[in-house]
Parts: sequence; C-alpha cells; structure tokens
Amino acid sequence: MKGSFKLRPRRALSRAEAWACFTANLAVAGSGSLAAGYAIGYWQMAAVFLAMILSLVTSIPMIQWWLSGAASAQSALDDPLQNLLKVWLHVRWPLASIGLYVAAVLWALTTSLTILAHAAKDKVPPRIV
Repeated sequence: MKGSFKLRPRRALSRAEAWACFTANLAVAGSGSLAAGYAIGYWQMAAVFLAMILSLVTSIPMIQWWLSGAASAQSALDDPLQNLLKVWLHVRWPLASIGLYVAAVLWALTTSLTILAHAAKDKVPPRIV
C-alpha cells in the first residue's frame, strides 16, 4: 500500500462518499475533508494534533500539582479567591487546549456539512429489503 500526502482532485461526490467523508471527519478531524479534496483538511488535522499534544503537555503538570495535595491542602482560613486563583493558574492551559480541540472538530463538522450539501442527490432512493 502506497501512501501519499498529495491532495486528491475535487470532484462531484455521491451521497455515500459524502457520508463517508462526514464520518471520517468525526473520527479524525480533517481526514474527511482531505478525502473530499478540500485543502483546508490539512489545517484542521494540524489543529487537532496540536490540541492533543498541548493537552498532554499541559495536563501533566496540573495532574502532578493535584496529586501532590496542593489542591486539597488548603486550610479553612485561606482566602477562597486565592485558592480559586491557584486552581485557575493550573487548569487554564489544559482548558485552552481542550477548547482548541473542540474548535477544530466543529470546523471539520462545518466542512462535512458543506461536503454533504454539495453531494449529488440520489434520484432513486435505495431499496429497503
């Protein structure tokens, strides 16, 4: 099997091919867009992989901080706003990476809907047996 990063030429897709691209975009954002011939799929896939790497890299220090007991060792006399600030300083980057992932998946979903809208409509519905 020979792999290639070359973008396939855009052509009219059947309804079944459009649905296949839709489900591929749900599995890995950008893959269905690339299969349909949309170059924007490269950017969608890059955004998803960047979000996954950032999530991994930024979550490790947050989990270490939480497991060290720093998050639960607050005394009742501590200022609640100071505690909230400490928590925010540790969760802001993991939350930002999750937000980037969600944005990339929604971006791929809108491209999938565009692919479905441009797909040729079947003249005869499939026979249900």
